[in-house]
Amino acid sequence: MKSKKHLFFIDPIEKLVTKKDSTILIALTMQERGEDVYVLFEKDFFVQNANGIQFDCYRISGKINESFYIEDFKVEDSPEVVSIDANTTIHMRIDPPYDSRYQRYLWMLNFLTDMYGVQVLNNPLGIMKHNEKLAAYTRELSLESYVGTSLSGAKKFISKLEARGVQELILKPLDLFQGIGVQKVSLNEFEGHFKAKCDEFKGPVVVQEFDNSVVEGEIRTIFYRAKELGTILKVPKEGEFLANIAQGAKYSAVELDAQVKAECLNICEKLMVDGVDLIAFDILGGKISEVNVTCPGLIVEVSSAMKRNLALELFK
Repeated sequence: MKSKKHLFFIDPIEKLVTKKDSTILIALTMQERGEDVYVLFEKDFFVQNANGIQFDCYRISGKINESFYIEDFKVEDSPEVVSIDANTTIHMRIDPPYDSRYQRYLWMLNFLTDMYGVQVLNNPLGIMKHNEKLAAYTRELSLESYVGTSLSGAKKFISKLEARGVQELILKPLDLFQGIGVQKVSLNEFEGHFKAKCDEFKGPVVVQEFDNSVVEGEIRTIFYRAKELGTILKVPKEGEFLANIAQGAKYSAVELDAQVKAECLNICEKLMVDGVDLIAFDILGGKISEVNVTCPGLIVEVSSAMKRNLALELFK
């Protein structure tokens, strides 16, 4: 029986912070276990329906240190030609945003599944089906949210928030990530900023009450096949409201609330039906704010906080 080939479909290396990149941790961990591992770049990715497919792929090397950060990472200079077949698994690890470029890659990956029997993780149809924010908003434990470009609809939504004494709002685009485009505004500033954000991002905007509990931290928890792998609390820098580690937020291991965990498990079981096994949840004030399925991250940081390599859990 042929050995399984694992191709990690990734962004250009210069776009990655390699010392803490989740994909690189997973790939190096698999390689240490004796798996046949390559990286595949956008410039070398294509599909065709005749004559088979052979990608130029690259071997990698590096060291996973005792804190599970990456040292001495290197991509080999010369590619190897890798034939694509039913013994191939492609790990979709292109970072969002989920834009037309991203959508095209999902279509092409699904073509490889249909045409050549390639396994793709997470499943491209599953990623297409479940928007990372809307998947959260369907749940009972989610933030009250408005999504759209209708100003009149948004004003009706915030009028009910105002009646409850809400004074500040969060505006953010529907399809971006890592805090890009997130803005805190007062009620009397709302209308102008809402219009501007719809124009800037050319699509629907999310409107929510600003949750002051964010200064105490936002939770990131990672699940694989409906099993919790690890959970951290991210605390923003003093005076900031974005709990983004790349922007200076501190993190530490934390125990996930039982009710929130049950909600996460329920979502996992639903998404597994669509081939979405690896999920990272963001939780604010005890409510799920995002269900990350495109390229779930922070696996290095959560591993470091939990003092064990979470990537090993992906093979049990």
